[in-house]
Amino acid sequence: MQQFTTTLIRKSLSRRSAGRALIAFGLAAALGGNMAAAGAEDLPVLGQLPSFGGASSWLNSPPLGPAQLRGKVVLVDFWTYSCINCIRTVPHVRAWAEKYRDQGLVVIGVHTPEFGFEKDTSNITKAISRFKIDYPVAVDSERRVWNAFRNNAWPVFYFADAQGRIRARIAGEGAYDKSEMIIQSLLAEAGKPQTMALAAPQANAEQAAPDLAHLGSEETYVGYEQASNFAGRDGLKRDAAHDYAMNAPRLNEWSLAGNWTVGAERANLNRAGGSVSYRFKARDLHLVLGPRADGKPVRFQVTIDGHAPGADHGSDTDADGNGVVTEARLYQLVRQSGMVKECTFEIRFLDAGAGAFAFTFG
Repeated sequence: MQQFTTTLIRKSLSRRSAGRALIAFGLAAALGGNMAAAGAEDLPVLGQLPSFGGASSWLNSPPLGPAQLRGKVVLVDFWTYSCINCIRTVPHVRAWAEKYRDQGLVVIGVHTPEFGFEKDTSNITKAISRFKIDYPVAVDSERRVWNAFRNNAWPVFYFADAQGRIRARIAGEGAYDKSEMIIQSLLAEAGKPQTMALAAPQANAEQAAPDLAHLGSEETYVGYEQASNFAGRDGLKRDAAHDYAMNAPRLNEWSLAGNWTVGAERANLNRAGGSVSYRFKARDLHLVLGPRADGKPVRFQVTIDGHAPGADHGSDTDADGNGVVTEARLYQLVRQSGMVKECTFEIRFLDAGAGAFAFTFG
């Protein structure tokens, strides 16, 4: 099996790494060939499509198994809804599902969570509505489907032919043209010749492609289990309320101010007025946030280098930096509108109870 590296991949369950990586098995293009001229005969058989029987429930569809998938080309997309790399693939997957549905393609999104809040089916349902996903989603909160596929990252695409055999695997963002060409090749092999132009979906807000040319910051966790680059002098105090004093972070460092309890997955703010800062270089800054434990919203204000963001505000803030955490998800807080420069970001919470999980960039 061949592999090559070209784009962004989400971390594995043990430690997701946000570096540039894409793995594709069975692609003629991986060896420098002409994928446009290649057909399904260039795609080796990598094994049989595993069962989806381990899914705890299904959304947008009744359960799908061998009987329902017989004779269909299947695209399996492993994703989790707060993962920025997964979020940016959604417009493409959605476009393929719509474009090729009547020709025999079945898209199955397998939602395997990382954070605890992503196990909540009501949260997954909200995300499906937010991202306008109408293809079947297998809820894999116990990671049984993940294990059946021996999967190890988000997002990952598996392509199966009409005989139920896996013919290719692509991990990470990007390679969308190659992915769609694989779909077309497998449909042609099944007797559905393809002459269509490739899809070119429009994506806005956090779903827009990253600005790789100016991306100088990497995904960073706040919970102590995977935290790194914390700028506090005394480090993080595990599972205990503690008064943190803000330290000016250097590039790709972060700091806390106020009374926080830092747990394995998240830092929880105990009193209003606390803040998180990060020195970053990227067009976009995102932060996975959750509301109070009782679900009540938490107001916040964002500054960039000590000032309101103005035209550099994200889709979840206004020009004055105001925003509200209403549900557990990824929030886009900064999108630099002009030249991308190194900045110090700070988010100050006007209410207690906010949870901060992880920074991501684009």
